[in-house]
Amino acid sequence: MQRMGMVIGIAPDRIAEYKTLHAAVWPQVLERLAQAHVRNYSIFLREPENLLFGYWEYHGDDFAADMAAIADDPETRRWWTFCAPCQEPLASRAEGEHWAMMEHVFHMA
Repeated sequence: MQRMGMVIGIAPDRIAEYKTLHAAVWPQVLERLAQAHVRNYSIFLREPENLLFGYWEYHGDDFAADMAAIADDPETRRWWTFCAPCQEPLASRAEGEHWAMMEHVFHMA
């Protein structure tokens, strides 16, 4: 199992919309994440910096393939059409990233 963190900006005028979307995530999107071995997924908001911090635990053995399967899912892609306009990707993110992945440096069990 891998603990994974990621960060992205959020447009201040879209925070309420983003919260509303995530108060009722579509069941098909949640199921696709579960099929991709993603568990314990949380998103946190930091204001006034307007950052979203995402955390999940990945329980699979082929992260690239599982992420590709998520990206290929039509319902997830439709979900992203609502979420993406709210998000402001960091300029420092790696090529091909939307959310910028973070290095895991500490865990207390």
